[in-house]
Amino acid sequence: MAAVFFRHLTTGFISRSLLLIVLLYASAASADEQGEVRDAVRGTLLVLGDSISAAYGIDEREGWVQLLRNRLAERELAVKVVNASVSGETSAGGLARLPRLLSEHRPDWLVVELGGNDGLRGYPPRALQQNLARMVQLAREQGADVLLLGMQMPPNYGKAYTQAFAAVYPKVAASEQVPLVPFFLETVALEDGAMQTDGIHPTAKAQPALLDHVWPCLETILKGNGNTQSDSLCTS
Repeated sequence: MAAVFFRHLTTGFISRSLLLIVLLYASAASADEQGEVRDAVRGTLLVLGDSISAAYGIDEREGWVQLLRNRLAERELAVKVVNASVSGETSAGGLARLPRLLSEHRPDWLVVELGGNDGLRGYPPRALQQNLARMVQLAREQGADVLLLGMQMPPNYGKAYTQAFAAVYPKVAASEQVPLVPFFLETVALEDGAMQTDGIHPTAKAQPALLDHVWPCLETILKGNGNTQSDSLCTS
């Protein structure tokens, strides 16, 4: 009788143990799968910009770069965003700072939002083009993918200059084969309440629209999907 009882007890114990092992394994596998989904996109994104990306005149927490951090977190994309934007920065200044930033942060992606101050100061478009192209090249040498955000000048700078300035970004995108958002401020530049009193810097109200404008292209780059080269510009 004791032997029969022990045999039943042992069999039940083994069955329960096997069941527990199976459940634990399934749970671990599920966790691994979820982790793979979360970690499918991971790395460091460096934003190199001027006052527009430095949230000039508004709370930094309301700027489009911080909103980008929030969106990445909400979508469980493990991307660290480093904002190296400085108010008043020119393309020459960004180029001078870039080697140190690349060495320090080792970014997987670089967003370049520069040139506005070059235009406001009337700097030669050719110099802007050279600086932007060199930034792309330096980033590529470090293994980073680049997204270029274009700018435009107001018409009071004269037709010849504004056209030459606007043409710089497509030229760099084509020569360096990088994706381009042709005019970063396109969706807010003429909207009521979207620009500060200086007419240059977007308000806090405009920041979500800035992120939405760049997001389709940026998401594609982060996930490594599709062709975002200059022959299929990133327009939303």
